[in-house]
Amino acid sequence: MVQIKQEFVDEMVAHAKADLPNECCGILAGPDGKVMKAYRMSNVEASPYRFSMDPMELVKVDSEAGENDWELLAIYHSHTGSEAYPSDTDVRIAKGTAGLWPDVRYVLVSLMDMDNPSVRIFEITDGTVTEEPFEVV
Repeated sequence: MVQIKQEFVDEMVAHAKADLPNECCGILAGPDGKVMKAYRMSNVEASPYRFSMDPMELVKVDSEAGENDWELLAIYHSHTGSEAYPSDTDVRIAKGTAGLWPDVRYVLVSLMDMDNPSVRIFEITDGTVTEEPFEVV
């Protein structure tokens, strides 16, 4: 089970709000399923409907995580006007990254209700979406 400190949940929500009206995106990294750092990534799509991470930023994050013996635990992004559930596009993207990060999870931050943002974690394998529990510590 992924463990996330409240500060990282708050960071993802703050990032999502800061990037409105566009989707935000980022990486959660750490050892043994425990998030140690949330990396804000640039959404090069600059779109409210999709995201794409800056490849150079991704290389830097992967390098820093490796230096710390951390795994890339999750890719997070926001949905600005829909629920925190992977879209068909999200599932298609997950299929494309499965070879790079087979164990990565997907965190969705929904701002559909700005006063009560929703954060959920999913495993997406071969097009099948499974919600996973996570622990806020």
